[in-house]
Amino acid sequence: MKIFVHDYAGHPFQVDLSRELALRGHEVSHAYFHGDLGPKGKLARSATDPAHLSFTGVKLSRPYDKASFVRRRFDDVAYGKAVAKLVHSDKPDIVISGNTPTEAQSAIVNACKRSGSKFVFWVQDFYSVAVSQLLRKKLGPPGAMVGAYYRFLERRQFQSSDAVVVITNAFSPLASKWTGTEDNVFVIENWGALNDIAPHPKDNAWARRHGLHNSFNFLYSGTLGLKHNPDLLVQLAKMVKGLANVVTVSQGVGVTHLEQAKAELGLDNLLLLPLQPFEDLPMVLATSDVAVATIEPEAGIFSVPSKVQSYFCAGRPVLLAAPQENLASDLVRRNGAGLVVDPVDQAAFLKAALRLLDDEALRADAAAKARSFALDNYDIKSVTDRFETVFDYAIGSGTVERKN
Repeated sequence: MKIFVHDYAGHPFQVDLSRELALRGHEVSHAYFHGDLGPKGKLARSATDPAHLSFTGVKLSRPYDKASFVRRRFDDVAYGKAVAKLVHSDKPDIVISGNTPTEAQSAIVNACKRSGSKFVFWVQDFYSVAVSQLLRKKLGPPGAMVGAYYRFLERRQFQSSDAVVVITNAFSPLASKWTGTEDNVFVIENWGALNDIAPHPKDNAWARRHGLHNSFNFLYSGTLGLKHNPDLLVQLAKMVKGLANVVTVSQGVGVTHLEQAKAELGLDNLLLLPLQPFEDLPMVLATSDVAVATIEPEAGIFSVPSKVQSYFCAGRPVLLAAPQENLASDLVRRNGAGLVVDPVDQAAFLKAALRLLDDEALRADAAAKARSFALDNYDIKSVTDRFETVFDYAIGSGTVERKN
């Protein structure tokens, strides 16, 4: 089967899927946005990769500016056209696309129609829902009208999909409503890059390079936007000053907020580092005594912090501030992999942080349970089996047996 995997963000676990599909004999083209500054997987061929696996970083003529809605909108359209051009030239049997801005996704869906490729919508977020909320908040009624347009576009994409993969059962009702049927909606939860992220000693080369091998470290790794409520990290650093470090390995507008707070409050225990090479990630995560993830309640409906899967792979105890209905919240709670608090309850967040700081046995137990869950659930071969079922369904017009 000729498969075109498009993951706008270039995240590690999607790359895992492409590699495993190629190892099974599929011809796989993996495309991503070269200009996205978030965490990336191994997006280059290695000596052990099959010959029929290729990677393409899609570039724009100018830097992508998330801060300007108008400029961002034109760049999304341009990006979608660039990916559509790849689909036309590649002529795959099937295209699976996720993490993609709404207008860019429309161009990809239309390219599939014209080229005769089946389309699978990989729903990581309901982008139009997110945009609607943000625009209504910023612009009032005019923003609500623009948001309604984006919801219309995304609904049409769902209706045009030959299959839909959602990452949590919580997404299924809206996905089924927009497709008009439950039959082509599959639930496949995100996973971590288990083959690449394993537990390491805390005293490792990366930790020593940054002077973190002998200190207690709360560590946040990955994109830090305003939706991740960076002020929680500021308050944490204030509380544990003299006792522990708060380390961010990050990029995003939230980092600017932390830089200002660090300077204004004299937080010398708030260490702000840029994103590190993917090959260093296991050592980065091993440096943490507690791995932190945060997300605001408005974002929690449509956003699942995938960094939690990486924390599980590394076997780190998790401190998570997220809505109770969020998939990551359920994973951490159900598996005893750490502590979960409401994202607007600052006092509860700080209390949970102190509890983890003071209780070594709790940290060790949570770390072991996180790693155990990853070993039991993140096997890429099992995950790929499920995606192949989805692809067979899409190509066979729903005639294969489902394995949700």
